[in-house]
Amino acid sequence: MKRSVLFLIPVLLLSACGRNVITTQRQEGYTLLHQTQGPTLGYTTAPILEVDGYAFKDLSRDGRLDVYEDWRKPAAERAEDLASRLTLEEICGLMLYSSAVDANDTTLDAKEQSLLSEDHIRHMLVRNVASPAVGAGWSNAVQAFRESERLGIPSNNSTDPRNYSNGTANINNYKPEQDGEFDPAGESDISKWPRELGLAATFDMDVIRTHGEVVSAEYRALGITTALSPQVDIATEPRWRRFYGTFGEDPALSRDMAQVYCEAFQNTPGSKTGWGTQSVNCMVKHWPGGGSGEGGRDAHFGTGKYAVYPGNNFAQGLIPFTEGAFKLPGKTRMASAVMPYYTISYGQDPSGENVGNGFSKYIIQDLLRDKYNYDGVVCTDWGIVKDYTVPWKHTGTPWGAETLSGAERRLLCFEAGVDQLGGAKDNAVSMEAYRLWTEKYGEESARARFKLSAKRILVNIFNVGLFENPYVSPSAAAAVVGSKAFVAAGYDAQLKSIVLLKNAGGVLPLDRKLRVYEPLRHVPAGLTHWQKPTPTYDEYPISKELLGHYFEVADTPEDADVAIVSIKSPVGHWGYIQPDAEYPEGHYQPISLQWGPYTAATARERSIAGGDPHERSDNRSYRGFTEISSNSTDALLVQQTKQLMGGKPVVVVLAMERPFVPAEIEPWADALLVFCGVSNNAVLDILSGAAKPYGLLPCQLPADMETVEAQCEDVPRDMTCYRDAEGHVYDFAYGLDFDGVINDSRVKKYR
Repeated sequence: MKRSVLFLIPVLLLSACGRNVITTQRQEGYTLLHQTQGPTLGYTTAPILEVDGYAFKDLSRDGRLDVYEDWRKPAAERAEDLASRLTLEEICGLMLYSSAVDANDTTLDAKEQSLLSEDHIRHMLVRNVASPAVGAGWSNAVQAFRESERLGIPSNNSTDPRNYSNGTANINNYKPEQDGEFDPAGESDISKWPRELGLAATFDMDVIRTHGEVVSAEYRALGITTALSPQVDIATEPRWRRFYGTFGEDPALSRDMAQVYCEAFQNTPGSKTGWGTQSVNCMVKHWPGGGSGEGGRDAHFGTGKYAVYPGNNFAQGLIPFTEGAFKLPGKTRMASAVMPYYTISYGQDPSGENVGNGFSKYIIQDLLRDKYNYDGVVCTDWGIVKDYTVPWKHTGTPWGAETLSGAERRLLCFEAGVDQLGGAKDNAVSMEAYRLWTEKYGEESARARFKLSAKRILVNIFNVGLFENPYVSPSAAAAVVGSKAFVAAGYDAQLKSIVLLKNAGGVLPLDRKLRVYEPLRHVPAGLTHWQKPTPTYDEYPISKELLGHYFEVADTPEDADVAIVSIKSPVGHWGYIQPDAEYPEGHYQPISLQWGPYTAATARERSIAGGDPHERSDNRSYRGFTEISSNSTDALLVQQTKQLMGGKPVVVVLAMERPFVPAEIEPWADALLVFCGVSNNAVLDILSGAAKPYGLLPCQLPADMETVEAQCEDVPRDMTCYRDAEGHVYDFAYGLDFDGVINDSRVKKYR
């Protein structure tokens, strides 16, 4: 075998075999080496090796072609070789996943450099991105830093879902002072799609596939190679705050969407393995399903740590994973990573142990690994190895392991089968966990166990081609991310996700010549889900400029032909009232799906699960307590507008994050439509008839809160649904178009 080190490569080089033509191209801070018989190599400081007429990066800088540097070999073989070369400190660094960092500059700040150099972290969670070009430049800075280090292992940058509309008006898209043109899809720095619940409302696998192909292309242009998605928990508990991030409450719909989503993200067309430079790893979440928190409480807090199964339906929550994300039709076969949820799957471990899923040997090793043969990366949800203080504050989430030290918690994770710790740093603590493993099982066992995780993690980095070229073009990112075609595809999905529930007398579509009144929406002061105060404010949810493009704008109900009232689904609190004079220890509170006051007269007298080192009682019942949603004024606004309009029609458009009880608004609405994460442009296109309603309910809407209390947190589609004045039942897969109830192939398949 011929080896030579090429420090300078000619513009055109014929290899020894006469077939592989190699050229180099200087880019924005890095160099690309193209070869006709091999992958493109991107590099800054690594030497280039020529072996048998092919070019390779000498990342170890030893003048030899190591197995892990040889792109001709399988990813698993390369990962095995590299894992064997790593020091304990480097392995522990691979097993960490950073908290969120911002790509606001093309250079690295002190915090980022510390994560990279001191903790050896190679998995960065990207939050804010200043612009596509800056995001790409920041990614390149990270990769150049990595390439300069021993062994040159690149960074696997990741993101939570970021391609969603916030539901506000795209008023800047209409610029009559320039050219008078109006594009409802608008312009954006990234394509905007409905939230996952909105995607589910399309019931359309072609929409999901297009979403995956477009978003993964934008991610790769930004230097992002892992998606912390999809969230495929079956949303069997309607009060759960994260309902909007799921594909709804039906196992079959979630299964199919999980499968199509992961396939679209991970597949590189034409690749022998399915993996390649167009692939994005999917970290599917949250194993084994997080949608059954007791009372709908959120597991980010100690008050919501328990998932319960009153319907004995634990197994059904696995379906979107085992039959969806783990059974892909393409060559990548399964989602390459999995994130367990925070919750304690209460009463499910045959041994009787009740610990958070990330600490549970039964949940991860026995079920995920052994029963379902999953050998990808398991990464905990963020912060489970951190300390926490009291149940009503969000700090760490070490449920079931609250009294252990940080190193002991990490050991428990590794014993359970975890490979990576989400939101963790402090490499020294992981090395202490290694020492504890050594004391318990021996040095040989410790090295083998940690090396196994390193190999799994490295396979995912090899699969997406980062060892060959981790660099991306800032100018290309600016052209690709948020391109006109991509934005248009997202907007089409927004239109298809809107669900028309009521259309009394065929009031919709509205004639564009109509005079439309929009009442001012008042929002009282309150608290966010994270207990941060919010001020009172007034708003016109749809700007008058945007509304005026579609209809004549009326300033008063008297001058109007029709009213459009924009509201949000009830914003309930988080299920707990902090300690006060009346209740020095605090108390649990119902989470309401109605706007007005709700007293939980029929709730459980004793909770199914409970207990916390900071609580005296293990009974978390909220029976008899009253809750009122912080936006109770929304229901009043609908009722008042109907009174002001007299007999003239009122159209209600509702931004829905989770199910709600329609009884406080439906009788006062002539037309009612709901959506999750779309722009006002899309809503107005439906109202004006520019687009036809297509969406279906991906969940049930309950008749009242009593049926919510009676349903089982772990059972889908088990509520008595609301029936409106037209006789329509707001059940799963229900929706209208302008001709009546939709009963197409989607309905027949999933209802």
